[in-house]
Amino acid sequence: MDIEQLKYDIKDMIIEECEKENITPENIRDDVELFSEESGLELDSLDALQISMGLQRKYGIRLGDSKDFRRHVTTIEKLAHYVNEQNG
Repeated sequence: MDIEQLKYDIKDMIIEECEKENITPENIRDDVELFSEESGLELDSLDALQISMGLQRKYGIRLGDSKDFRRHVTTIEKLAHYVNEQNG
């Protein structure tokens, strides 16, 4: 799987799942913590649930608990590599 395309697709999924209409995939940096102010996404715990459900729907990935989620959903870069490994 092309990792750059996967990153773009994950960004697109996050925007859609979290209803962030004023943000494009190009606005999201690959190396910024998604749940930080620096990301500009203003994500909260409800968004975390939406992202988790989106990962399950789109990629068949189940993140067992909140610790598992926090370990893998940190940056787009880390998340894309995790998705790629799971679907490898």
